Amino acid sequence: MMLSVQVRFFMAEKKSYDLQLRTIGQSLEAQRIRNFRLRLEGERFVVTGEPDQENSLLAKLRNWQQRNRSDRLSSSLTFTSHDIEQLDRQGRSQRSKTNRLPDAHSLANTLRTVGAHLKSKDAELIELQKKEDLSITIVARNRSGHPELEERSVASLYTLFLREHDKRGKQIR
Repeated sequence: MMLSVQVRFFMAEKKSYDLQLRTIGQSLEAQRIRNFRLRLEGERFVVTGEPDQENSLLAKLRNWQQRNRSDRLSSSLTFTSHDIEQLDRQGRSQRSKTNRLPDAHSLANTLRTVGAHLKSKDAELIELQKKEDLSITIVARNRSGHPELEERSVASLYTLFLREHDKRGKQIR
């Protein structure tokens, strides 16, 4: 009996990709990482990518100092459920309270929409890859347990973004 309860809990937990991916997207935006590969490894999300290069002298100095301190630019980032909860709390405090439609093309909202798309298909995320501002490749396990590859343009997610925004009870102005 205990096993079935744990299985149901896991099934319910894996469906919250929209919030998890939004939070990861906020973190990646803050670090200027737009092109990346994200893998779900057990209960952790592992992201590999490099920040966009800035051209100002101050930015170049900052990048040089950061490379000298650590080799973090070429390493991966790991997000546990604890990390995501903490980042979500920080993100909530920084979000505006207006009734405006959020930027559908921000990385955080793009990833949130991908998460809602996975949820609507009852699919389990395996990996996603974002290239430039044009496309997202999603590898997910379908209801039957078989992996599926889906290439989506970022623009194709806009209608789903609007629908999900309305579901959350916010008015579009």
